[in-house]
Amino acid sequence: MSKYLSPNFNDRKAKIKYLILHYTGMETGQAALKRMCDADAEVSAHYMIDEKGKLYNLVAESKRAWHAGVSSFEGQADVNSLSIGVELVNQGHAYQGYEGGYQDFPEAQMKCLITLCKEIIQRHDIKPWHVIAHSDVAPLRKCDPGEKFDWKRLSKAGIGVWAESFLHSPSVQSKNNISVKEKLKQWGYGYLSNTQEIKSTIIAFQRHFRPQNFDGIMDQETMMILDDLLLQKFR
Repeated sequence: MSKYLSPNFNDRKAKIKYLILHYTGMETGQAALKRMCDADAEVSAHYMIDEKGKLYNLVAESKRAWHAGVSSFEGQADVNSLSIGVELVNQGHAYQGYEGGYQDFPEAQMKCLITLCKEIIQRHDIKPWHVIAHSDVAPLRKCDPGEKFDWKRLSKAGIGVWAESFLHSPSVQSKNNISVKEKLKQWGYGYLSNTQEIKSTIIAFQRHFRPQNFDGIMDQETMMILDDLLLQKFR
């Protein structure tokens, strides 16, 4: 592990609860490192993993890195104080159409991430439903790590949650007396004040849990996935 000490951090105001995964969204990993170590940029993360699986530590886990930005989850607005942020080098959606662009996450990168996540989860007793995407805490402005990220694989490795194994279970039934908005709020989403915000939130949810179709429509399959995840969270 290489240390690139970022000046962009301060003291935590709360106990670590979340693990948040991002992509860098920049042309190269070196460009991302430079930015996160630039005091004028005012952004950082605790870790970055490049395409070859090299791990960089930029901020100590005990400190509050500046990776989530304006965000909300489970009613908490200071998500940075409550979380550890991991950046994966990937040009992301902004570079679609260019050489490279939003690509699959390489095997070496994923292997390193799985090892790192397991260590972080063990150190801080992070619950499976608290391993989340940047787009989950900021659905109105972020889409990373995006639909190509393999959340299902992480779940099989004991990191995060996935609904597939329960999706068709008779125990998963839509609770019609609870609104879509209330269910999304129960899962943790915080931007639900109007129709557009709800649609953006559904898109974020689908990117994470049904990446093959993230149209923002709360269809039956999406509802079943959400119901199942709520069952896992609150059982």
